[in-house]
Amino acid sequence: MKRALTLISTLLLVAFMAFGCGGEKKDEKKAEAPKAGIKIGTLSPLTGQYAADGNDIKNGVLAAVEVMNAEMGPLGPVTVQAEDDACDPRQAVAAANKLISEKVTAVVGAYCSSATIPASEPLMAAKILMITPASTNEKVTESGLKYMFRTCGRDDDQSKAAVKFAVEHLKAKTIYLVDDKTTYSQGLADSVEKLAPGAGIKVLGHEHVNQGDKDYSAVLTKVKAAKPDVFYVSLQNSASAAPMLIQVARLGIKTKILAQDAVYHPQLMELAKDAAEGVYLTFGYTDKETPAYKQFYDTYKAKFGEPGAYSAYAYDSALAYLKAVKAAGGTDADKVNAEMRKVDFAGASKQIKYKENGDSGSNYVIQVVKGGKFENFWNPENGQLFSK
Repeated sequence: MKRALTLISTLLLVAFMAFGCGGEKKDEKKAEAPKAGIKIGTLSPLTGQYAADGNDIKNGVLAAVEVMNAEMGPLGPVTVQAEDDACDPRQAVAAANKLISEKVTAVVGAYCSSATIPASEPLMAAKILMITPASTNEKVTESGLKYMFRTCGRDDDQSKAAVKFAVEHLKAKTIYLVDDKTTYSQGLADSVEKLAPGAGIKVLGHEHVNQGDKDYSAVLTKVKAAKPDVFYVSLQNSASAAPMLIQVARLGIKTKILAQDAVYHPQLMELAKDAAEGVYLTFGYTDKETPAYKQFYDTYKAKFGEPGAYSAYAYDSALAYLKAVKAAGGTDADKVNAEMRKVDFAGASKQIKYKENGDSGSNYVIQVVKGGKFENFWNPENGQLFSK
């Protein structure tokens, strides 16, 4: 009997210890479980000929997350899932679906309008907010997409600024245009071509090249023969524009060159060197003396080096979303969507305030390459040169 009682006591003690140890392990696992936090995605070309701009967008978002993480409280931490769309419509859709499967609550991107527009379809269906820092084609926000926002300007506004500058400052009577047949580049060139005659500018020609072309001699020979007052260059990025500018210089074409926001990148001067000197281009105005810009610049520069063309727009896009999440108290798409239309803050790129259709307004000015740097040159709002 005594042996039986001893055995029972031993078994009970073992069972109790096993139960106790198991409970402690469960408590430990519970204590060590990571917070759910917020995951936002980026969609941009991380490889290929547009990789410089695409990585600028990704890095702009990462800089914003670094600034905002300390402010998110129990909603944080914020993490970033970056996907490569290669500026290709099919790859953009696949990347968007990957981000959906990763359960991101918002996507900052894309760069190319030809990637943003198709990628927006699955994202909208999944009720995931999309904020583009770089896609300027009007169609991005003209399809009535509920969760679509744009932090940069629009091509219809950019083309008006370009034509106004050509007429009022360059006193142009003729223009020759070239684009690379992308949704963005051709759409912008088409808009300039449409506006030019009404402004008193005769269109002498409108040629198309292919993405990735290296030899532009056939087109440039026509431009040289036509002798336009302005040669309007609408290409998808600075890596495409640089070889064209070099060949313009080699052929001795003396016309004024007016480009657009896609060629606004430090690598334009790195690649084209002196051939970029004196080139005009349209880009959104940014006051680099504001506290908001300086905070962005210091944060970005410390981690990634000099900002690119759309780094500040990507930074502001992520900031706007995270501010809206804070105001909504969570990531519910409809609540955040409503709060996005209430945001109104001094961003790094400009004052960030979205309209009902998701646009944030355009503030294009004319810049010029001078001494190997971009400088604000002419303000379309008042027709005046920027003072030093």
